[in-house]
Amino acid sequence: MMNPFDLTGRTAIVTGANTGLGQSIAVALAGAGAAIVAVGRSAMDETESLCRASGSEFRSVQADLSSLDPIEGIVAEAAAVSGRVDILVNNAGIIRRADAIDFTEKDWDDVMNVNLKSTFFLSRAVARNMLADGGGGKIINIASLLSFQGGVRIPSYTASKSGLAGLTRLLACEWAAKGINVNAIAPGYFATNNTEALRNDPKRSGEILSRIPAGRWGEPSDLGGAAVFLASPAASYIHGVVLPVDGGWLAR
Repeated sequence: MMNPFDLTGRTAIVTGANTGLGQSIAVALAGAGAAIVAVGRSAMDETESLCRASGSEFRSVQADLSSLDPIEGIVAEAAAVSGRVDILVNNAGIIRRADAIDFTEKDWDDVMNVNLKSTFFLSRAVARNMLADGGGGKIINIASLLSFQGGVRIPSYTASKSGLAGLTRLLACEWAAKGINVNAIAPGYFATNNTEALRNDPKRSGEILSRIPAGRWGEPSDLGGAAVFLASPAASYIHGVVLPVDGGWLAR
């Protein structure tokens, strides 16, 4: 019987794969059999070592997604692995914290460019590759609890992640009939670089933990199963979903 979660023979692009959530997603996809093209702004030696431990083919592309310049090169590099791109995980993202009344135009633009603009144009470039041979594929956007809620002191991050949820649904509507599944994962509060300031603030960290039914911060490895599922044949009839992986935060 075929394993519906088997990704053997598929090639996956994972952005922001040098650390944290992106690294864990890349490792999980590699463990399911996918070849990994990891995209990040810094060296990905650790990610490579972890992925190759599963016997996965691995390529790294050092790129800064604050502009659209690297996009065509990323897709070409991935397509060179097996002739096509089967999976795209749009994980790269940044955050800026300040009161809305003081928030700068630069902090707004920097976040929107990485979190939303580049995600759309990379998705479009990959979809063109997927549509070229009619083979379809999977696109997974990494959204956030802030796709559902307002948050505080992160106006551009909240706007970008709310926009990403809408973009996920829009692309699903346009591409579902063409064999491309577009879905998103909304991580809750995870122990990553983006949440370091929160975790180091005893008052804020305590408030967050008291709201999470699971009683702990998420670990990056907690996200891998959701990514493998949405990238696999098991999710072939799932389109436009924003799946929370949040320890129960939204349930409370």
